Amino acid sequence: MISAYYGELAALLVAVFWTVTALAFEVATRQIGSMSVNIIRLLFGFVFLSVFTYISRGHFLPVDASGHAWLWLSLSGLVGFVFGDYFLFASYSLVSSRISMLIMTFVPPVTALLGWIIIGERMILKHVFAMTIILVGIGLTIFSRTDENKIKLKYPFKGILFAFIGVLGQAVGLILSKVGMGDYSPFASTQIRIIAGIMGFGVLIILSGRTMSVINAFRNPVALKALGIGSFFGPFLGVSFSLLAIQYTTTGIASTLMSIVPILILAPAAFLFKHKLGWYDFVGALISVAGVVMFFV
Repeated sequence: MISAYYGELAALLVAVFWTVTALAFEVATRQIGSMSVNIIRLLFGFVFLSVFTYISRGHFLPVDASGHAWLWLSLSGLVGFVFGDYFLFASYSLVSSRISMLIMTFVPPVTALLGWIIIGERMILKHVFAMTIILVGIGLTIFSRTDENKIKLKYPFKGILFAFIGVLGQAVGLILSKVGMGDYSPFASTQIRIIAGIMGFGVLIILSGRTMSVINAFRNPVALKALGIGSFFGPFLGVSFSLLAIQYTTTGIASTLMSIVPILILAPAAFLFKHKLGWYDFVGALISVAGVVMFFV
């Protein structure tokens, strides 16, 4: 009976994994910056994955992948990891992982919208309404009313913008992963994505002259501990299980179940980072997730 819901169970586990990852990477980003966090967590994740695939598949590297898989999964890694995650992680230090994860609930509808635009997938009025509901939930959390009865952002605009750019990167990366993976191993597919991500960030780091800052990041024990935890639950378990989820169920269902992170993250974020939570934070998160569910019901 459980085997009939492998994809759904994998997606729920992804939500738990990404909650841990977001909290861990917020700690690391505040210590060493988003660029260093991005490439080091991919290096750590690659080691975890390579050991696992060697034990489970007999291959340390994805040498049995087709050219089709290498092309599309590499593009997915560049778009999802380098473009999307760079901006997502940069938003952590500006608006916190809790707010960034709330904004990430917009990934499923954006994925569906891009699917409609690019490959002609079905888009109906209900979908537009659901997207509006999600935006209402996000808006309830990130906006506040001043004494002059004006609406203003409670968080830096730059951080909000970066999180929304992260949404775009995640959505496009997910579509490209679906195209490239097929029935290939989700863990080996993640390896390909990570290899592309490491190469992409390597070029960015060299061109921006931040090589020494990345090297110095390895001397920060607090950041390294957080990166170890985040990399295990993120690039290794989280990303791999997300591909496993979309392999066994539809992208929409998987994305919906993964989107409960904003609810899961409320309590630990308040405990670890002393975030002050109001009723609007809980209601905003619930409304956003309800909008995602509505999108795919």
